[in-house]
Amino acid sequence: MSARTKARRRALDILFEAEQRDVSPLEALRLRRESTDITVNEYTVTLIEGVMAEGERIDEILGTYAKGWTLDRMPAVDRTVLRIGAWELLYNDDVPDGVAVAEAVALARVLSTDESPEFINGLLGRIQQLKPTLLA
Repeated sequence: MSARTKARRRALDILFEAEQRDVSPLEALRLRRESTDITVNEYTVTLIEGVMAEGERIDEILGTYAKGWTLDRMPAVDRTVLRIGAWELLYNDDVPDGVAVAEAVALARVLSTDESPEFINGLLGRIQQLKPTLLA
């Protein structure tokens, strides 16, 4: 498992935990650092800060293009995976678009329902197609 894959997984854990506990992701990150010996990769922090900074726009895009689903109806893990994938896709030029989508699908395959990888692939694939107009 690559360092970035591990960083995505850790960012997912922290963002998910923050949502479940109703605390800020930075607070969840601080608590994680204080309560464990786990080193938090810098890319994990980048992902968390990026999702926080662009969260409103990301949620707007996800809500607009998720056919038949609202963000509230999505499983929390899927919602978090989609936020990370959408941020990488739209706002991180260091990650190729195909990698952003594939990594999000891989996270869903390991951590979510049997239907989630296909749903996440479809939604992020649609966002990838629309990326030039979404960032205009």
